[in-house]
Amino acid sequence: MEKIPYEKPTISKINAGVPDKFGMSSGLKPISHIDGQNIETLLSEYGSPLYILSEQNIRDTYQSARGAFESRYPKVQFAWSYKTNYLNAVCNTFHQEGAWAEVVSGFEYEKAIANGVSGNKIIFNGPDKSREELGLAIENESLIHIDHLDEYYDIVSITKESGKKAKVAIRINMDTGIYPKWVRFGLNLENGEAWSMINKIMQEPAMELMGLHTHIGTYIMAPSAYAIAAEKLAYLAVRIEHKYNHHIQYIDLGGGFASKNTLKGAYLPGSDTCPTFDEYAEAITTALQNSDIKYDRMPTLILETGRALIDDAGYLAGTVLANKFLPDGRKALVIDIGLNLLFTSFWYEHYVVPTKETPVQLEDTTIYGPLCMNIDVVREAIKFPLLDKGDHVVISRIGAYNMSQWLQFIKYRPKVVMIDTEGNTHIIRQNEDHSTMNALDKVPEHLVKHDL
Repeated sequence: MEKIPYEKPTISKINAGVPDKFGMSSGLKPISHIDGQNIETLLSEYGSPLYILSEQNIRDTYQSARGAFESRYPKVQFAWSYKTNYLNAVCNTFHQEGAWAEVVSGFEYEKAIANGVSGNKIIFNGPDKSREELGLAIENESLIHIDHLDEYYDIVSITKESGKKAKVAIRINMDTGIYPKWVRFGLNLENGEAWSMINKIMQEPAMELMGLHTHIGTYIMAPSAYAIAAEKLAYLAVRIEHKYNHHIQYIDLGGGFASKNTLKGAYLPGSDTCPTFDEYAEAITTALQNSDIKYDRMPTLILETGRALIDDAGYLAGTVLANKFLPDGRKALVIDIGLNLLFTSFWYEHYVVPTKETPVQLEDTTIYGPLCMNIDVVREAIKFPLLDKGDHVVISRIGAYNMSQWLQFIKYRPKVVMIDTEGNTHIIRQNEDHSTMNALDKVPEHLVKHDL
């Protein structure tokens, strides 16, 4: 008869996670495989920590989102938000699915062009567009979303020099009942600023007003806010038609759809409270179809959602470095995943689990990263099993922003692998090393030598 492993008795107050009706945590189910690939085997082959992306998940999620909107509205176009995750393999997966490119900088614009996206299928957003970048976008017939008055004057000047017409839209900020209001970007609707800009564009022969754009915020949990935004942009479209007999070609509702991650301070998990694509689609398309836009002039609906399309496809696997006990008696776990690799730990209570079965007993634990800074906390308080040095953990739903907002700080950034739809693994970004980190450094001659 096999001897049952000894489990030490513990007494701990319940202050992390949501207990069941008996006051006990419901336990953690390990994640051992991703798309058929054993995580511990991947860590052994590619090193720890390791980013893992599921191509199948990306495609399934995109098709689900597209289906939700296309089943309700005749003309829908998604544009992949490059800032959300601009690894080329990720961008090209979305482009293969039919998504255009939405960029917010010259750097991202260059990436889209290099990825083979036609200029007329690039949406150029953001407040920082240089004259050179604007000139290139005009030449390529890209859709330029004007963010402010100075940008408008730059475009007028460039078109006069080049003799080429600019295809533009304006970014509009507005009150949709979401607080805090996003008023930093674009031109305000309520104070008349947006309408004033529309009049300037319509009277400028070197510009063609193609569409209206808004991005009401991020992680928006209320589909009704998008309905309000759609109603207000539709009203503007009708007003433009009435005054200028001009039909805009598209209404762009931006992004901001919530993923299933759980925000810090939330009582219920995001997987239970996050709206579905169908709920977002129903609110937006109903508002457009109920508007006064003529039936035969319905504009294309453009969506730039990023987070909700990629978060579920990303994982970050790592290794336990040490166990510690804090002065108040709580257990602390140190892993090789820090905030430099998991920037979204600042606002998410990430789902962290072991990669193999562990004892049922869970302890109140703080999970730290490896960085020499006090804010390097992956989870402040979580019910977690006792793991040994060398054991492995995996963090799910990390596909958005962590591979574009990551920091080169203290540690080299690791490899990123993608598991394709056939279950094969590909390195889509190599890890950094000494040579890559020093490639751009230049040392003046008088600082080369020293005598210690």
